[in-house]
Amino acid sequence: MKNTRWWKNELVYQVYPRSFQDTNNDGIGDLRGVIQHLAYFKSLGVTMLWISPVYQSPMVDMGYDISDYEAIDPQFGTMADFDELLEKAQKMKIKLIMDLVINHTSDQHAWFKQALATPDSPYRNYYIFKTTANGKAPNNWRSIFGGSTWTEVPHEPGTFYFHTFAPQQPDLNWENPQLRQKIYRMINWWLDKGIAGFRIDAITHLKKDLDWASLPADGADGLVTVTKKGQNRPGLELFLDELKKETFDKYHAVTIGEAYGVPKKDLAKFIGPAGYFSMIFDFSYINIDVADVDEWDRGHANWSVTDLKQIIFEYHAAIQAVAGWTANVLENHDQPRVLSKLIKDKRYQTPTAAKALATMYYFLPGVPFIYQGQEIGMKNFERQSIKEFNDVSSLNNYQVALAAGQDTNTALALVNERSRDNARTPMQWDSSQYGGFSQTQPWLKMGTDIQGINVAAEEVDPTSTLNYYRQLAKVRQDPQYHAIFIEGSLEELKDIPADVLGYQRVWQQRAILVLVNLSPNEQHVTISAGRVLINNQTTLDKTADTINLRPYQAVVLG
Repeated sequence: MKNTRWWKNELVYQVYPRSFQDTNNDGIGDLRGVIQHLAYFKSLGVTMLWISPVYQSPMVDMGYDISDYEAIDPQFGTMADFDELLEKAQKMKIKLIMDLVINHTSDQHAWFKQALATPDSPYRNYYIFKTTANGKAPNNWRSIFGGSTWTEVPHEPGTFYFHTFAPQQPDLNWENPQLRQKIYRMINWWLDKGIAGFRIDAITHLKKDLDWASLPADGADGLVTVTKKGQNRPGLELFLDELKKETFDKYHAVTIGEAYGVPKKDLAKFIGPAGYFSMIFDFSYINIDVADVDEWDRGHANWSVTDLKQIIFEYHAAIQAVAGWTANVLENHDQPRVLSKLIKDKRYQTPTAAKALATMYYFLPGVPFIYQGQEIGMKNFERQSIKEFNDVSSLNNYQVALAAGQDTNTALALVNERSRDNARTPMQWDSSQYGGFSQTQPWLKMGTDIQGINVAAEEVDPTSTLNYYRQLAKVRQDPQYHAIFIEGSLEELKDIPADVLGYQRVWQQRAILVLVNLSPNEQHVTISAGRVLINNQTTLDKTADTINLRPYQAVVLG
């Protein structure tokens, strides 16, 4: 079968520039820091970099509140720095994709400033404004970051603007064709520069129910989650079709949608052969540990390895059924560290377990995405005060938890576990005071569980998590097996122990077997298998028809 989807062969690394490498010692990572480590990406087998937002921004939501789409924020450098990064990466056969944030802008964007300054300006229709007769918010929708989705306009009593996220992130009015054309021109401006495509933020929120009706409250605050009226709503497909036609299709660009909440029945529309996007992120299991991804005060979810397996394989069966493609992730800038999340007992949050989790997701159908620091096994921190947090979502969820009646210790524990700051602590390049990230105090404090977890230490250890990730890339890209991983079907192994995740990738009568023990106990698997392609431990106990997996042992056999 001819592979017409060029991006199926990629291996993507997500860079969070603010925390990656500081080269001018202001405590903030920058584009020159990304340039400095291009050889590092290459050593991991990376073929594409996703650069988290470096646009001009007041940084209320760390760059996801954009005030100028066509400018680089001075904290990160200049447009000349970006152009140099793009050119040098391309010379090393590494493509670049940008973060595309088009559900909302910053309240400091020139469009929104003009909309506030002049009520009869055309720019007021670039956003969503409502005036009520009683002076109260138009409805009872709760924003993703907590509180009402409506903020009253200064000096205009009874007039409100809408925001799915923070008040400083007013939503764009996608019902306005003039606004849409401005967005398309901006997107094409970046594609003309030569970037390969985009990761697209919050894309399922573009369409809202235009009745703007209140719903029965689902919390003690009298509000209801905005996702019921502003996520995956009828009519979204019209926007996404037009977006694709006016921009991405013209450049054969790769697009990865952050598409929370897409029902299985709609997967073909999103990622089928003629779908809106090249792929969407597999978020099926990434929030398995919480009752509600947006409202942390609702507590933990009680999950098992059996639940994890069911979610993964049901999702991939649905993808396979529509001939779709997906982006496989363990971590990103919005998630706590996977080692701290999926390995419940801290005693087992080890390099061995980090390698097991890597093996679990790396060979599933789709494109593997690595988030910075994941490849060295970085973990969550533990902060002693809410004052130590930067993330707007963490600060808001802390207040929501207190308002729901939780004490400060419980609220702080929740935020420590789920904070997006966990993924945003500075990259650990070495064991120096600031981890080789900077020579000065970083914008966000270092992690607190960092002993021995850094690039310098792991470079010289052949058994390190870092070198294991390099082995994973070599196996996936080996010409002997590459077609199996790219084109092969996925078959779950069901007659195995409950705590072992196992699957085969099958292509043209050839199969590769993946077994991952996700428990602290030895597990016995009755199966015949070929030679070991990769093993996260030094030895493997196997006979002709049995494999004995040590705690958190993972193997790939061909």
